Amino acid sequence: MPRRPLSITIISWLFISFGSIALLYGLVRGGGGDLVSHWYVHLSRILQIVAGVFMLYGRNWARWLLVAWIAFHIVVSALHSPLFLLMHVAIFSVILFFVFRRQASAFFNAEGVG
Repeated sequence: MPRRPLSITIISWLFISFGSIALLYGLVRGGGGDLVSHWYVHLSRILQIVAGVFMLYGRNWARWLLVAWIAFHIVVSALHSPLFLLMHVAIFSVILFFVFRRQASAFFNAEGVG
């Protein structure tokens, strides 16, 4: 199995960290009613964490989950402001570059890896 590229490690840990912090903050700050009324926000954060964790293990589906997650955020940010849209497009571009580079593709597509 090829070594995990450093860029994949960094991206994975950033998504795990930011997703965990956002999830905990949302659950602690919101109380019980927030969990019910904003379940989709919490689900999004859980998916962010799952993608980061399984990217560390070289799971190809996790790479695609991360790409889909950030693409969804581009759509959502388009509903808010041009600045948010631009920010998410920039993040999406950087992520696409790193997760589909030759070294990353070799890592995710290694034999025996999901």
